This record gives sequence, C-alpha cells and structure tokens, in this order.
Amino acid sequence: MLKYPQFHISYVACLGRQIHSMLIPRNAFHFSFSALLALPLAAVFAVNTPAQETNSNLAQAETGEQVVPNVLPVQEDLTDPNNLRPLTQADSILSLQGGQRLMTEASQAIDGQDYALARQKLQEARQVFNQLSNFHQQLSGSFSGIDNRISESLRQNALETAQMRDQATYQLSLVHRAQNEPELAVPLLIQIVRSQSPTTDLGKKAYQQLFELGFVDSPYPRPRNSQNSQSNTTPGAVGG
Repeated sequence: MLKYPQFHISYVACLGRQIHSMLIPRNAFHFSFSALLALPLAAVFAVNTPAQETNSNLAQAETGEQVVPNVLPVQEDLTDPNNLRPLTQADSILSLQGGQRLMTEASQAIDGQDYALARQKLQEARQVFNQLSNFHQQLSGSFSGIDNRISESLRQNALETAQMRDQATYQLSLVHRAQNEPELAVPLLIQIVRSQSPTTDLGKKAYQQLFELGFVDSPYPRPRNSQNSQSNTTPGAVGG
C-alpha cells in the first residue's frame, strides 16, 4: 500500500477548496433564491393590465363575440334642412308627401282608365290626409295656451291636410260616377259640402254634382232671375 506524504494531501485539499470558492460564490445561493422570489411579483406588476386585455380579447374571439368600443352616439341635428326625417319622405305612408304620391298615382290610373286602381289609390290618400288632419288638430289643441306659435302652425297643417282630403274625396266621387255608382258618390259629396261649406269652390262643385245626380232639386248658386223673383215676392209674403 502506497503512502502519500502528508504535505501533499493537505495541498490537494486546500487547492480543492480554492477552486470551489472560485466557481461557486458564497452568496450565490441567496442571490438565486431572492431573484426567484422577486421575478414573478415583478412580472405581475409589469404585465398585469395588458395580459388581462389580451386574455379578454382572446376569449371574445374564441366565443365569437364582437368587441364593441365604448363610443357615445352622435346626436343628429334635427334643425338641419339637409337631415331628412323619416316621415318627411315620399315613401312614408303617414306623411304629406306620401299622400301626394298616392294622388299622383291615382291621376295616372284615371288617365289610363284603370278606375279600380284609381279608386284604391284615392281611398288610401283620403285616409292618409284624414289621419294627418285629425292628428295635427289634436296636437294644436294640446299646445293652445302653452305655445301659441306651435298651436297655430299645427292648426294650419290640419287645415291644409283637410283640404287635400276633400280633394281626394271629390276625385273619388267622380270615379264612382264614371263607374255608374251614384249611390257611392252621394255620401262623399255630402261630406265635402259639410267640410268645405257651400260657399267655397270645392263645396260648390260637390253640390253641383249632387244636383246633376238628382239628389237635390235646387241648384246653387241659384240663377240670378230666380234670386230677383224671390226678393220681389218675399216682402209681400211677410206683409200679408
């Protein structure tokens, strides 16, 4: 058995400790452990908010939901004349333009002697104008004494749409006469006289139609000779 000198073993042990101390510092274990504990906390504070947003977007993408930004709606300026509101369009049913469009289509049907279509269009136009007139009249009464300017404007709208309703009614009565349906024309003509009064042009035309149909016996306006004869005989009748 070989025996190494004592000084040689001590030298080797000392050299091994020096090499170990050079390769692995004394505080390396403490530094690595501290860094390992601090790293997750720093990472959380550094990327917490972006990671949540990314995960939220990925979840919405997986479920098919659409990401809608939180944007306030833009308010429309209703006083802008270029901003066309729904009930001011010609294709709207409950509007002045819609009723006029129906009247135009009825006139075209009359020119083509399609009286069935003309009657349908005139009935629809008459209903539209009648509803508009009633609604404006109701609103006018609601604003009476509160805002007279609005009340008067609504009252004028009611009068205008009532005039158009009576025009559609008169045209419808003429269509009934053209189809040899006087019994259907008479009620319409009476409605016009009541609405317009016999002194207006349309009221006179409606009453003239009633006279031509034989529903009334006395014409209006009466002939001048008939008026003079009545004025001459009236005082005598009263005096007697």
